[in-house]
Amino acid sequence: MNFSLYIAQRYLFSKSKNNAINIITGIASMGIIVGTLALFVVLSVFSGLRVFSLSFSNTIDPDLKVGPLQGKNFFISPHQESQIKAIDGVAYYSKIVEERVLFFFDGKEQVTYLKGVDTNYTKINDVAKSLFNGKWLRHNTAEVVVGYGISQKLSLGLFDFNNSLEVYVPRKGKAVIESEEDAFNKSVLIPTGIYAISEDLDSKYVFADLAITQELLEYKSNQISAVEIKTKPNADENAIIEKLNGIFQNKTEVKTRAQLNATLYKMLNTENIAVYLIFTLVIIIALFNLIGALIMMVLDKKNNLKTLYNLGSEIKDLKKIFLLQGSLLTIIGGIIGLILGIIIVLIQQHFKIIMITESLAYPVVFNFQNVLIVFGTIVTLGFISSWIASSRVTKKLLD
Repeated sequence: MNFSLYIAQRYLFSKSKNNAINIITGIASMGIIVGTLALFVVLSVFSGLRVFSLSFSNTIDPDLKVGPLQGKNFFISPHQESQIKAIDGVAYYSKIVEERVLFFFDGKEQVTYLKGVDTNYTKINDVAKSLFNGKWLRHNTAEVVVGYGISQKLSLGLFDFNNSLEVYVPRKGKAVIESEEDAFNKSVLIPTGIYAISEDLDSKYVFADLAITQELLEYKSNQISAVEIKTKPNADENAIIEKLNGIFQNKTEVKTRAQLNATLYKMLNTENIAVYLIFTLVIIIALFNLIGALIMMVLDKKNNLKTLYNLGSEIKDLKKIFLLQGSLLTIIGGIIGLILGIIIVLIQQHFKIIMITESLAYPVVFNFQNVLIVFGTIVTLGFISSWIASSRVTKKLLD
């Protein structure tokens, strides 16, 4: 066994005659364990909050979305559709038309997005599973599905035969407007379902049939706003995007789910980094106890070190003793803290001990990335702390 490692292990597992050193070493060990546990639990909580926050947008956003580089719409040919279907990694695709329009119901009005979807749309995402009331729309009909927020603002119910939900879309190319009929395309819609996802999304969309929406907007049958794509598990998104750009001759842009929600992802990442840095600072403060304990150990073992030095040991080997002692203490404390943190996270994840509401448990997610981040952080900081303390072993001290 390496000489320095052997001595470091002896110093680590044997008690000092000076009780103050034992107390400080115990405090340093507890600081490492608690700091590691706290950092891991907090990162797991933020991973859970990240998944929970993204679950709302993931319900309604596709894996990939193809949109026009310029303007609000573009044309797609049957040949291009067959090419999209043939791409390896594409499970389903859906054509959509999306535009802000005016809705009118029982004397109340609301400007929001009318989203025309085809029969494949419910295969792209789980919005049909988020219905608060009613059922999903039937295609080639005037049926629509509205958000819960929109239904609240318009005091809108389902199958209300006394009041009609009307949609108004400005007509194109009308230089002279003589009447309301000349200014707007109008249609009467039938609400058959109400979806509930989140406060923002519930006030954003009214889903309708693609053909009805194209007719209202005076679009041609092959004129759309976007193509939404669901990819197969473990599909290579970059390869799919490259093929899509080739199909549309780089006249469109393809966005991933992260790019569609760039602001949300950036906010979550910033919060995660901020929390990591704050709790890393707590660990750094706790490691000051480790530095103090090692320095006191150096002074306590001064006579032993002098003996080893006189027997032929080099200064660098004596420094290495305390570098290894501090590193071992950090590794052992980090492992214990991680084990305790993993137990706490798994208990919360499976048994839902802490609840936010009666039906919603505090979200936590266990993943090995957080384990590696925490262990790497504690080992790196512990090594630096041990190196600082071991630098006190000098020839001047021994003389």
